[in-house]
Amino acid sequence: MESLERFLCFIALLVISLLLPSSLAQQQQHESIRTMEDFSGYPIHEPGQFGSINLASSLSVDAPGLQKQIDELSNFSDAPSPSVTRVLYTDKDVLARRYVKNLMALTGLTVREDAVGNIFGKWDGSEPNLPAVATGSHIDAIPYSGKYDGVVGVLGAIEAINVLKRSGFKPKRSLEIILFTSEEPTRFGISCLGSRLLAGSKELAEALKTTVFDGQNVSFIDAAKSAGYAEDKDDDLSSVFLKKGSYFAFIELHIEQGPILEDEGLDIGVVTAIAAPASLKVEFEGGGGHAGAVLMPYRNDAGLAAAELALAVEKHVLESESIDTVGTVGILELHPGAINSIPSKSHLEIDTRDIDEARRNTVIKKIQESANTIAKKRKVKLSEFKIVNQDPPALSDKLVIKKMAEAATELNLSHKMMISRAYHDSLFMARISPMGMIFIPCYKGYSHKPEEYSSPEDMANGVKVLSLALAKLSLD
Repeated sequence: MESLERFLCFIALLVISLLLPSSLAQQQQHESIRTMEDFSGYPIHEPGQFGSINLASSLSVDAPGLQKQIDELSNFSDAPSPSVTRVLYTDKDVLARRYVKNLMALTGLTVREDAVGNIFGKWDGSEPNLPAVATGSHIDAIPYSGKYDGVVGVLGAIEAINVLKRSGFKPKRSLEIILFTSEEPTRFGISCLGSRLLAGSKELAEALKTTVFDGQNVSFIDAAKSAGYAEDKDDDLSSVFLKKGSYFAFIELHIEQGPILEDEGLDIGVVTAIAAPASLKVEFEGGGGHAGAVLMPYRNDAGLAAAELALAVEKHVLESESIDTVGTVGILELHPGAINSIPSKSHLEIDTRDIDEARRNTVIKKIQESANTIAKKRKVKLSEFKIVNQDPPALSDKLVIKKMAEAATELNLSHKMMISRAYHDSLFMARISPMGMIFIPCYKGYSHKPEEYSSPEDMANGVKVLSLALAKLSLD
């Protein structure tokens, strides 16, 4: 008799749910299903197997809470607000890491760290032996920058897990958040340091043991140890390496760092490729001398050689006749740096990138040829021309693109396919697993400056797309 009553209750609730107005039914569908199951004792679906459209209607982001966390994290800074300066292994970086680890633990994630401080927070799925689906970004910040670059992809990922937990979703594949060490090259001149090591860069691991120092002549290993990392007695960093296929997929949520989404009034960018970056270090040595006593015909000015090369960088980039080719002289230093002294040394650091690797490499070759020509013409010595890194571009995986685009569509968010011309940790995660990125708009495209900003609404949209895409991939 009791079994019959429970069955009749189940039928009654099902009929009521069908009679609800369609908009209300869509919003409350998964809650109604769960209530019917609990009350009647009859399962309607397998745990965690809500249809994605039903799941999409149930995703609720705590946007004020996410903004509060971003504001709190920005306080861990060596620059006054609104600027953020958070450099690898400094005291403020260590405190910021602790803050994120606490949030991961409060979310119920299992937290671990590797030898260089990549931080992992895992939500175990029902089939934990399957390769997990990962997401994440970085929290280090270049001097006097903003508080959203990278941070949205870390704190937003934690919120995405909370969103899925609140919805009642149960993952099949585990979901894991990664906070990558030192995406910015600020301290040791190496971008995406943590993700490069995860991708198995043996050359970098060896260099970090012996030859990499910061501007204060502190070695990478000593800096890492001061922050509680690199504890292996032989300074072996190979334990950081991950095997290809360690993850089923990886998605990074990030502000666009450009104006396209905002200008076109779009909610989401689905990234299809990441441009190929390269970094160069160049040094000239000249004669120096007194600014008044050495006449112009007798000078060997290392500063003018650097200035001429900076203009040559612009020239060679424009010669490519592609809008996707860019070049920047981000650092130009002169020695001894006195107004009444002819520069005897100059140091340049050059960034050039393109979605076409061959075209970018052509620009690098031309820059090197110009450096040699300038040195001869100005009778200075080209004492260094070093290619610090020359990375290939990365393509987003077709399945990951599909899931991200489906998620945006099911959430009724406008989106477009985009290329990332900034590099990200995703560039190196693509060497480990299928990869994709989600862009959200940022004010006027500003980034790497205090005015950097993304609205709570735009962040919430990104978190929803990330949540739904992670859920889809987890069940795949």
